[in-house]
Amino acid sequence: MTDTATKSKEDWLAQAKTLSEALPYMKRYSGATIVVKYGGHAMGSAELAKLFARDIVLLKQVGMNPVVVHGGGPQIASMLERLKIQSSFVDGLRVTDEATVEVVEMVLAGAINKQIVSAINEAGGFAAGLSGKDGHLIMAEKLHRKKKDPESNIEQLLDLGFVGEPKKVNPHVLDTFLQTDVIPVIAPIGMGDKGETYNINADTAAGAIAAALKAKRLLMLTDVEGVRDKDDKLVPEMTAEKARDFIEDGTIHGGMIPKIQTCLSAVDAGVEGAVIIDGRVPHAVLLEIFTEHGAGTLIKGA
Repeated sequence: MTDTATKSKEDWLAQAKTLSEALPYMKRYSGATIVVKYGGHAMGSAELAKLFARDIVLLKQVGMNPVVVHGGGPQIASMLERLKIQSSFVDGLRVTDEATVEVVEMVLAGAINKQIVSAINEAGGFAAGLSGKDGHLIMAEKLHRKKKDPESNIEQLLDLGFVGEPKKVNPHVLDTFLQTDVIPVIAPIGMGDKGETYNINADTAAGAIAAALKAKRLLMLTDVEGVRDKDDKLVPEMTAEKARDFIEDGTIHGGMIPKIQTCLSAVDAGVEGAVIIDGRVPHAVLLEIFTEHGAGTLIKGA
């Protein structure tokens, strides 16, 4: 027997062992709804995007119900630049006037959404693209933010334009999809009571959808490994109470705070667990679902 043949046999055995070890996790999540917030580097890399699509199809094939909610900040910025439309940010949120919200909807619900749908379909799945406006999926309201003036210490109400937050999620349309082979891919665009279009943060939209569906898991793909403690060590799992303590004492800070708050809101609303995952790692979704140690930081209720 040649070295090549021996190596091939070892590879096959390793693959068989991996599949065998995944069986308990397949049973645990069979029939479960998994909401995946897709964004960051995982979405910007063509190779990672291809792997992500295959992973989502695999989840569906083994009996889970994946729901994808995606962002698209860099693509929106690129299109605004091409159209010479000026935009600004306040506390990480894009100020969205009428011209900007038209571009946001075009990019999110149009180009990006269909790219993800096409990738999943090409990988052997059956995906359908939606926005929060379809089937009254995400009824939204204007997001109000206050900012304290550092000199006068007076709070000012900020006008972010057509930036919204979920007021109500109607999961009926998604319940229909989850009974079929179709994988929903959702752009975070909401609709106001008067038909207004609102740009919603993708993390916030994913958390609200996971809560409405009573998902077993909310997976938040990010560009960090997970939550780290004060000694800069990765925290593989924590309770909601511990996560709140970390925010209070400054261990969790900056841009990680709103992501963790989204996870906490989802867990408080009945989601079994929310996970911060490093989307830069190939097959991060599969590592989280099918391995004992996961691929990030899991936040669970007390």
